[in-house]
Amino acid sequence: MLGLIELNKRFDRVFDKKQAKILAQVITEAYGDLVKAGDFNELKAIVKDLAEAQKRTELKVEELAEAQKELAEAQKRTEIELRELVGEHRKTRTQLGGLSMTVGYTLENQAFKALPALLKKDYGLTVKEKLRRKFVTDNKGHPIEINIIGEAAQNGQTSVIVGEAKSQLSKNDVDAFVIKKLNRLKGIYDRIFPVLITHMISQPDVEEYAKGKGMIVYYSYDLES
Repeated sequence: MLGLIELNKRFDRVFDKKQAKILAQVITEAYGDLVKAGDFNELKAIVKDLAEAQKRTELKVEELAEAQKELAEAQKRTEIELRELVGEHRKTRTQLGGLSMTVGYTLENQAFKALPALLKKDYGLTVKEKLRRKFVTDNKGHPIEINIIGEAAQNGQTSVIVGEAKSQLSKNDVDAFVIKKLNRLKGIYDRIFPVLITHMISQPDVEEYAKGKGMIVYYSYDLES
């Protein structure tokens, strides 16, 4: 807003001096009524609040950016630790798998020697050939590894002993033996005598469950008697 003197000078170019002076005074007073000192102070306060609010917003944005940066770093560390954990878990499973195979082979090797006498005593089966571990062809023409297999005679008939060893026998192991071994040998042999060898069972009724599916269960201590 131009001052009184400047307004007076400009109006003086168009109006006579008296009119220019009065007009300049009227406009100056009118503008003064419209914009008072308190209005300017309020405006200054609003501008100050806006500036502070913007400053706070900028600070929060910076804090958010820093938090996101930390989160990204933490996520990266977590991913690295997770990959390491998965790697260690894989190694552990491999080691346990190897240990389980070793235990299974040990049980099977004991069974090769002890089963003929046990089967003769308990079921009247006479093993005709040395029990062993070998591959045979299943009913779909695919090779399948049988951990314990051998022919035996019983009441003038020939049966094929098909067995497997598990360190701790569970119902899942029983079902897997049926699906992965016995079912695949249906039609290949007329009579199958299934046997399972274990150190212990995972639940009290596992042995009954296996017998309900026509299997014989021997424990490792049976092989030593």
